[in-house]
Order: sequence, then structure tokens, then C-alpha cells
Amino acid sequence: MRHLSKPGAAARRLRRAVASSGLPGAVYAPGASIDRLVSSAPAIVQIVVAVVISFSISRYLLGHPAPVTAVTVTISSLGFMRDARPLRVVETALGVTLGIALSEAIVLGFGQGVWQLAVALGVTLTVARLLSPAASFAIVAGVQSVLVAVLPVQAGGPFTRTIDGVIGGAIALLCTALIPRDPRRGALRDAKRFLSAYIDVVASLAAILRVGSETETDRVLEQARRTQPLVDSWRTSLDSALAIARISPFLRKHLPELQRQHVMQQNMDLAMRNLRVVTRRLSVLDRDGRPRPEIAELLSGVVGSVNLLSQSLAEPQLEPLVRQNLILIAVRLHPARLLPGQPLAETSVVFAMRPLVMDLLMASGLSAEEARASMPDMSV
Repeated sequence: MRHLSKPGAAARRLRRAVASSGLPGAVYAPGASIDRLVSSAPAIVQIVVAVVISFSISRYLLGHPAPVTAVTVTISSLGFMRDARPLRVVETALGVTLGIALSEAIVLGFGQGVWQLAVALGVTLTVARLLSPAASFAIVAGVQSVLVAVLPVQAGGPFTRTIDGVIGGAIALLCTALIPRDPRRGALRDAKRFLSAYIDVVASLAAILRVGSETETDRVLEQARRTQPLVDSWRTSLDSALAIARISPFLRKHLPELQRQHVMQQNMDLAMRNLRVVTRRLSVLDRDGRPRPEIAELLSGVVGSVNLLSQSLAEPQLEPLVRQNLILIAVRLHPARLLPGQPLAETSVVFAMRPLVMDLLMASGLSAEEARASMPDMSV
């Protein structure tokens, strides 16, 4: 059993997936850097186009000599965050414009100086915290407030910078709808990363149960816990894709596809939680080092089903086959039939697998009632 104690290919794939997710806790990897650059290319194009438009409107249409604010608001509103939802763009634009407007009002009324800087920043942070619970909202407002209070007064009349800020925010929102970043690609990529990690965890667990081990199940449990960044990444990118598709005339036709994926994401999140529960119970039972081929066979069926589920993201016609395979697993989840004569400690794993398989069935498109009806009646 010594060879099982070393981190295998599944663990390495999980680390690479977390590294490429760009989330906190990710480690630097050259390959992930290239992937990040390629995936950021649409955002770079979007930001550049939006900045050029907002600058041109303020400079050449309105005659503002140095529309720095229009440019900074546009960049701040779009950014490179995974969460590119229109609501987030609007919130950022409002925060930046709020800071500019409050600071401009104080500068116009009292001039520039140290105490004016303190008042402008204090007022901006206070108002921002009253308006939004997001700390980032107050920070972006405060930064813009300080810039207005410190930089020379801009020519072009009162509240010129505020007008530029409104223009920058409006252009950022418009470009979110008309020059989308193809959010479906990011959501699909994150979905496949998570599903691949899920498959690796289940396959590792099944392999251990076939031969028995006293310690390896604990390692698989830790492997399952490390998938949380992938869950969060998929949720964020999918929520962003749905929000953009609702306002973009070019992506609205993909809403049904994204909504189907949203159902899958919610239920796969639950399926991962229940997989951790199953793994935890097995880690307690597995202290005896005894093989458990019946459970291993069920988990092998889960591996095949989730692999098909991952393929169904691009090929929806596979969903009926996914459901068929999962139902064949579900009908066996009766403790007295699968593990006859075994003590409660053993059969408790079968009880724990029932909600896991239900989650997978709902991820494949069944309703909760249909998934529940696929399970054998425990009263019989």
C-alpha cells in the first residue's frame, strides 16, 4: 500500500486546476499564467475599446481637455475580475463617481488643502459605507475622492470630472452588453475543471476501497476539501455569464444553455458536500484496512456517470444516458440488499450515498421528486 500514500496524478491535476483558477490560495504556475493571459484577451480588448470611446466622447464631443476621470472610471468598472456582472460594473461606476462628485463639491466650495482633503475623504468613506456593504465600493470611492482633492482643478467648468465619471461608467456598462467577454467559455472551462476534480476524488476513493487501506481515505478526504476554490470559481463565472446574457443581444439566445448549467452547478455543489460526508464515514470504517468492493463498484459507476455529465455540457443529448446510468446506481442503494447482514456502521455509507446520487440525478436535469422516486423504498 505504500504507493497509494504518495500524491498521485489526481492530486497534481487538482493543484493545477486551483492554480489556474486565479482565486486566493492558488499557487504560481507558468502554464496557468499563459492560460490566464489567453482567457484575459477578450477583457483586454473590451477595456481598450471602452477607454477609447469614453475618452473620445469627453475630449472631442464635450471638449474636456484632460478627461482622466472618464478613462479611470471605465477601467475601474470593467477590470479583470471574474465577476463581470452588469450589476458589479454599475456598482463600481457609482462608487467611483460618488467619490468624484463629493470631492468636487468640497473643492469648489472650500478650495484645496490638507483639511479639505481630510474632509473630502472622510465624507466620501462615510457616505459610501452607508450606501453599500461592499468594502470595495468605499475604497474605489475614496481613491477617486483623494485624486480630485489633490490634483489641480480641471478646466471645463464645475463638476467636469463628475460628468466624465458618468460617461466612463455608462460606456463600461454599454460595452459589457455590446462587447461581451464570451462568458460562456469561462463558465464552461470552470465547470469542466470542477467536474474533473470531482471525478478524480471519486475514482481515488473507489481504487482505495477495492484493495483496502488504513490511511489513504484521509488523503482523499483532504483532496475533496481542496476543491472548494473550484466550486467558488464555477459559481462566480456562471453567475456572471447569466447576468451578461440577460442584457446582451448577442448572448441572450444562450440563456437556456446557461440556465441548464446553473441547475447543474447548484446540485454538483451539493454533490461535492455529500461526497465529503461519504468519504468522512469511509475514513472511519477504513481503519480496519478491509476492502469494500460493493461500495467501490457503486463509486466506479458514479465516475462514469459524472464523466458523461461533463460531456453533456457541450452535448446535451447525453443527459438521458447520464440519468439512465445514475438510476441504475440509485436502485441498488438499499442497505439490506447491497450489504445484507452487515452492521449499521457499514450500511451507514449506503444511507450517505443516497443524497449524493440524488444530487447527481438533479444535476442531470431530474426534479427532486423524480430523483427521490428513483431510490428504493426503505420501508420495504
